Amino acid sequence: MDKIRTFIESGRKRTFAAAIDWPGWCRRGRDENTALEALLESGPRYQEVLSRSTLPFQSPCDIEYFAVVERVPGSSTTDFGAPDGSLITDDEPVNDQDLDRWLKILRACWEAFDKALQSAEGKELKKGPRGGGRDLDKIIRHVLDADQAYLRRLAWKYTMDLQNDPSAELAGMRRQIEAALKNSCSGTLPESGPRGGKIWSPRFFIRRAAWHILDHTWEIEDRLS
Repeated sequence: MDKIRTFIESGRKRTFAAAIDWPGWCRRGRDENTALEALLESGPRYQEVLSRSTLPFQSPCDIEYFAVVERVPGSSTTDFGAPDGSLITDDEPVNDQDLDRWLKILRACWEAFDKALQSAEGKELKKGPRGGGRDLDKIIRHVLDADQAYLRRLAWKYTMDLQNDPSAELAGMRRQIEAALKNSCSGTLPESGPRGGKIWSPRFFIRRAAWHILDHTWEIEDRLS
C-alpha cells in the first residue's frame, strides 16, 4: 500500500491531521499523535463514503502508512475546532482531472450526509459534546449557512431563500458550489472579496467544504448510535 501524504496543522489547543490527496479525510486531536490516530480510526468511515464514488480507496491498517509531508501553524480557528491551515501547494494550478476527482469526492460526501439525514428522520439525536443540543433541522441550517459563507471565499454570491425548507435548499446550494468551484479553477479569482475578505484557493476550499460536511455526517451517525 502506498504512503498517504498527510499534513499536520497545530494550534495551541487542537491539532488536525489531514490526507492531502483525499479531501474530507481530516480529524483532530490534542497533539500530532492523537490527531493521526483519529485519522487512522476514521479511515473505514471515509472508505464507506467513497464507496459511493468510482474512486479506489483503501483504509490503512497502521499509522505508519501516513507520510507527514508538511506541518503548518494553526490559528484561533484551529483551536475553535475547524481546519484553517494553508499548504505550500495550495496555489498550484488545478487541471480538469483534479477538478473531476474533487467533484466525485464532494458528491460522495453529500450523498453520505443525505443518507445520515434519512436515517435520523423522526428520531431524537443524543445530546452531548458532538453538536451539543442541535436538532436535525438546525444541523442542516448550520451546514447551509457555512456553505454560503464558503462560497463568498470563492468570490461567489448566492442568496438562500429562507422561506424554503432547509433540506430543500441543499440541492440548490450544491449546484452553486459546483459552479463556484469550476469557476475558481479557471485562475481568475481576485485576491480579495468585495468587502476585503480573504479569497480561498480551490484546493483549500475543497478540503474545508468536504471536511465540514463529513464532520456533520459523522456527528449525526454518532448521535444516533
